[in-house]
Amino acid sequence: MDVLGALNLGDVAQTFSKMGMFPVFDLAYYIVSILYLKYEPGSVEVSRRSPVASWLCAMLYCFGSYIMADVMLGSSPLDYFQHNSHILLASAVWYLLFYCPLNLFYKCVAFLPVKLVLVALKEVVRTRKIAAGVHHAFHAYHHGFFIMIIVGYVKGSGVALISNFEQLLRGVWRPETNEIMNMSFPTKASLYGAILFTLQETNWIPMAKSTLILLFTLFMITCKVVMTARHSHGSPFSLIESWVCHLLFGSPLGGAVEDHHGGAAAPVSPSSPAKSKEELSEGTRKRKAKKAE
Repeated sequence: MDVLGALNLGDVAQTFSKMGMFPVFDLAYYIVSILYLKYEPGSVEVSRRSPVASWLCAMLYCFGSYIMADVMLGSSPLDYFQHNSHILLASAVWYLLFYCPLNLFYKCVAFLPVKLVLVALKEVVRTRKIAAGVHHAFHAYHHGFFIMIIVGYVKGSGVALISNFEQLLRGVWRPETNEIMNMSFPTKASLYGAILFTLQETNWIPMAKSTLILLFTLFMITCKVVMTARHSHGSPFSLIESWVCHLLFGSPLGGAVEDHHGGAAAPVSPSSPAKSKEELSEGTRKRKAKKAE
């Protein structure tokens, strides 16, 4: 802690934790979320055939985590829709991404340097949501450690957890893309983050919440920016998880990896080289983009 004090990390963390998320950070969150929706197969066709269904899907991508957390804590799933400014901002992003003339808005935000900035800003919001979910559950269930973890987890990855329901709104049903069975990096990170913030909230971690928020945010930004820049959909936790699962559950040591086309796990072929960025077609990238979110 003396080292942190010497670096004035506490003051930086306090200032960072007091930053407002609306509208800049929330705008980035909505843009990236709806951008991944547009990557989904058939989403553009749905937007032409049924704009209402497309709009509902976009709202789920932006506010699905709030809806799930509210339901779990006994509140109305419509509570978040009272924030008119957020709904209007997300709706404007949805309209520009799907209906802007010449697809100009999509081309701007999908441009890699711009996308990297937006992805970084989105991770700031994700961390705040996890911390807020744990804090909310702590006051509702003071000794419910598992409830705090679950609510924080849902706040950070609720969009992915209700992806199957969102698919039904678009007329698609792909149960093999169940996020619990094939957890992406953001979903895993949300779970681990919820555990950390729960330990901090219950004083098991001797660290100020603002400092933990800053450190976890930096970790998430670094991982997501690097993964997005490299078009990678792996996980920095893979090696540790492989050993832990092998020791505790008898899982094959590094025997399987996620199929990032949305399917189940498939064995790795050591003789098949990884595809380069140039070899990935636009259609393939779009199919992979769901797991990146």
